Amino acid sequence: MTDEGGPDMVSFREVARRVVAEQIAPSMTHQRVSQLAKDDPDFPPVVTIGRSKAIDWKLGRPYFKAKAEAAAQRDSRRRMPSAE
Repeated sequence: MTDEGGPDMVSFREVARRVVAEQIAPSMTHQRVSQLAKDDPDFPPVVTIGRSKAIDWKLGRPYFKAKAEAAAQRDSRRRMPSAE
């Protein structure tokens, strides 16, 4: 992950891994990322690299944070466990 410079392009599989690793949401699959990319007009721009699709994580992280917060408001199962 880079903090400055150009985009931080990551595959949909890596997006799913980072969403969970960074505790944005308790679970995420690359299939769900693909579904969001297909159905949500607010999804960050997608770039095809070979057979993979990728997004800039600098744009994707805030998108997934907002999605996770909205989901947590609707459904307690989507809330991250507290660190207590």
